[in-house]
Amino acid sequence: MSTVLLENVTKTFDTTPRPDSPRGVPAVRDVSLEVRSGELLVLVGPSGSGKSTVLRLIAGLEEPEQGEISIGDRLVTGVRKGKITAWVEPKDRDIAMVFQNYALYPHMSVYDNLAFGLKMRRTPREEIKQRVAEAARVLGIEALLARKPRQLSGGERQRVALGRAIVRHPQVFLFDEPLSNLDASLRVGMRAEIKCLHARLATTAIYVTHDQVEAMTLGDRIAVMKEGRILQLGTPLELYGHPANLFVATFIGSPPMNLLRGRLLVEGGVSFSHPALKQPLAVPSPPPGLPPTGREVILGIRPEHIFLSDSGTPPVLTAAVEVVEPVGAETVLFVRQEDTRLVLRLPGIRPLAPGSPVSLSFDTAHLAWFDPASEKALG
Repeated sequence: MSTVLLENVTKTFDTTPRPDSPRGVPAVRDVSLEVRSGELLVLVGPSGSGKSTVLRLIAGLEEPEQGEISIGDRLVTGVRKGKITAWVEPKDRDIAMVFQNYALYPHMSVYDNLAFGLKMRRTPREEIKQRVAEAARVLGIEALLARKPRQLSGGERQRVALGRAIVRHPQVFLFDEPLSNLDASLRVGMRAEIKCLHARLATTAIYVTHDQVEAMTLGDRIAVMKEGRILQLGTPLELYGHPANLFVATFIGSPPMNLLRGRLLVEGGVSFSHPALKQPLAVPSPPPGLPPTGREVILGIRPEHIFLSDSGTPPVLTAAVEVVEPVGAETVLFVRQEDTRLVLRLPGIRPLAPGSPVSLSFDTAHLAWFDPASEKALG
């Protein structure tokens, strides 16, 4: 097992210069990151956030203009002031990469696809047989070894692509959106298989995805990226419960966090005022660092922390149902009051019709606060 360390890595793609970016398009901006030995770290973000570029820089498929990258105790990339101080070729970095497209050799059998990389490294024949058999057993593809890729389903091809990486016994696995070509049910199954596979192999792995559900279910830790920068790094529960800024708050979680822009009041206690609320919302335990009274703030609350009021719970607002999404074990409810729209996640089946009025209450123990100017979390 090996750590992966990035220090102040910057990558700009040379394209037609723009007034706001004369050198080209910055893809990765001064990224520093340590991937711990044996962990599965997920890079997540929207398209163009730089996550795949980070992976390609680690693999040696891209060259930065600044920064250092180490795998284990070896410096594999070093660039200072535009000059290369260290460079290890991709084939010598002892990494295995699984791409979005399976990239299998169509004329080769599954066995030969698995064995090809080992043959190129002049691995002894008996060791090749042993490694291929071991990978096939782990992935449940023993019965497919004689088939060609065209005879396989999408999920089977993805298993073969994983197996080709496993037989290498690399220091680090790099996954570049490997499940994006699969349908929804296969993605769920393969997600679980990758999680179990990582637990069994205990090899350091970096996984790139734009799917936040995939990130939450797979990652030991998650790095959320936007515009080439890492905005927050932490465990899935840390990112979900304590987002560092508005982008993380709305990107992590499905449905996303509700946001209400209003003002803080101090009249015998801290409260939050918003036009949609029947009266200011009392905040029993305000976190430290909230701005003085009268300042504008953004209140964030997750869909599962808004619930329908009963006779014993005074409502904080009333709204009309817009959309009802029954998804079996829970119901996702979209409601609106004039310009304010909220989404709720309620347990069980709720027979509510669009247009019907509902009264809502907030769980004030699970509120998040953000500064409207900086968009950073307060408290």
